[in-house]
Amino acid sequence: MAVHESIWSDLQGVSFSQGYLDARGVRTRYLHAGDPANPALVLLHGSGGHAEAYVRNLEAHAAHFSTWSIDMLGHGYTDKPGRPLEIAHYVDHLLAVFDTIGAQRVHLSGESLGGWVAARAASDHPDRIERLVLNTAGGSQADPEVMKRIITLSMAAAQNPDWDTVQARIKWLMADKSKGYDDIVASRQKVYQLPGFAAAMSDIMALQDPVIRARNLLGPAEYGAITAPTLVLWTSDDPTADVSEGRRISEMIPGARFEVMPGCGHWPQYEDAKSFDRLHIDFLLDRS
Repeated sequence: MAVHESIWSDLQGVSFSQGYLDARGVRTRYLHAGDPANPALVLLHGSGGHAEAYVRNLEAHAAHFSTWSIDMLGHGYTDKPGRPLEIAHYVDHLLAVFDTIGAQRVHLSGESLGGWVAARAASDHPDRIERLVLNTAGGSQADPEVMKRIITLSMAAAQNPDWDTVQARIKWLMADKSKGYDDIVASRQKVYQLPGFAAAMSDIMALQDPVIRARNLLGPAEYGAITAPTLVLWTSDDPTADVSEGRRISEMIPGARFEVMPGCGHWPQYEDAKSFDRLHIDFLLDRS
């Protein structure tokens, strides 16, 4: 029987809300699920992404956490500041989100760019982070070929957001290239068709510029300052860096745990949501 993937079917039966926060003047879109009285968990997507990156994970996490998946600064339906975005800009916005939702300490999990931002936030603001997950995280290296590929695919999709260009950007993230990922493609296409989004994407791509990237990269000093219990999660088929890079990151973080999910690309939380949820929740609840 054919299986048709759908964002709505992922959320069907889930008590969730979609809306906007005013995070120190930045109109910030979110998806939220879970009892607000539970510990806060904030989920961060990657470059050019949006809150739907975690659409398959809201239900499982809502059983334990007040779970927030946000459109990061300059992304999705969140405000676009109209300037090249560096990691400090994302971290400042993230802290504003923490304050707006009333969370002094949060569990923080980020994928790709989101992992880069999460690691920097944990390094600079250890008092705000309870537990940390870095999921195929960026920010540890500058591979010219990967950076070029990200710019090419992302700008093509933003400047001409037809089905093929947006689908190519999504498929690059995934290990299984046989699927069409139609629903997530349609969701992203609508974002990329927003007025002015091509300019916003150019600002997002600032971190793929070698000079800008170099001053934002994280090394032993930054990773070594992380005090929160940390899970570094990598995959067998990540297109941005192989397993050895994930292990290298984990070795720079005191006491970090390292796990590899097989059969996944850059979005393990989407490609194998059940395995991701089990691993992720067990770590966040400190029961493994």
